[in-house]
Amino acid sequence: MADFPFDIVGFDLDGTLLDTALDLGHALNHALALIGRDTIPLGEVRGLIGGGTVQMLRAGLARTGGVDEAVLAELTDHLLAYYRANITRHTALYPGGAAMLAALAARGVRIAVATNKREALARQIFDELGLTPRLSAIIGGDTLGLDRAKPKPDMLIEMVNRSGGGRAAFVGDTTYDVGAARAAGLPVIAVSFGFCDLPPHDLGADAVIDHFDALIPALEALA
Repeated sequence: MADFPFDIVGFDLDGTLLDTALDLGHALNHALALIGRDTIPLGEVRGLIGGGTVQMLRAGLARTGGVDEAVLAELTDHLLAYYRANITRHTALYPGGAAMLAALAARGVRIAVATNKREALARQIFDELGLTPRLSAIIGGDTLGLDRAKPKPDMLIEMVNRSGGGRAAFVGDTTYDVGAARAAGLPVIAVSFGFCDLPPHDLGADAVIDHFDALIPALEALA
C-alpha cells in the first residue's frame, strides 16, 4: 500500500510494544531482597520503569530506604542475572499488538525498536517471543553508549538509518520517547496503556491511543 504515510514505524519496548512489568518487577524485588529491603507490590512497579535497568533499580532503592552507591553496581548485576533467566515468563505484546504488526507489514512498513533497555536484553526478549524476524533494527540504550540514550535523538536517528531510511514515526509511552522523537524530528504517538511518567495527554505527543487497533488510523491522520 504505497500511499501509507510512513516507511518506518519505530517503537519503544517496555510499556509500549511489550508489557514487561511483571518480569521487571520480579527482578527488581529479587535484587531488593538480597540486601534486606522490602519488596515493592508488583502493581506499583510500573511507575518505576523507564530510562533503563539502573534507573529502575535506583528508583526502587530510593523508595525502600535510599540509594547506596556502594552496592549499586553489584546489585545491578544480580538484578540482570535474574532478569535474563526469567525474561519472558510474563512478558507479551499488548492487546492488538500482533494484528497491528501484521497490518503494518502488509503495508510494506519496516518495524523497528529503540529502547533504553540494554540491546542484548531486548534481543533476547524478541528472540524468545519469535518477533526478531519482524524487526528491521533493534537499538538499545547501550548500542551507541549510555550518554546517547533517549531522550537524546541519537538512537532514533540510528534506528532510521539502520532500517534503510525514509519517512519514519515513533511510538512510545514516556517523556523519554516523546523528547527523543521531537529532537530527532519525528512525529510521535503515545500509548495510554504503558508506563507513562506523566498523564498520557500531557506527554506532548502528536496523538494518544488507547489500544493498538487505533495505531494505523492515528498514523494515517498524522499525514
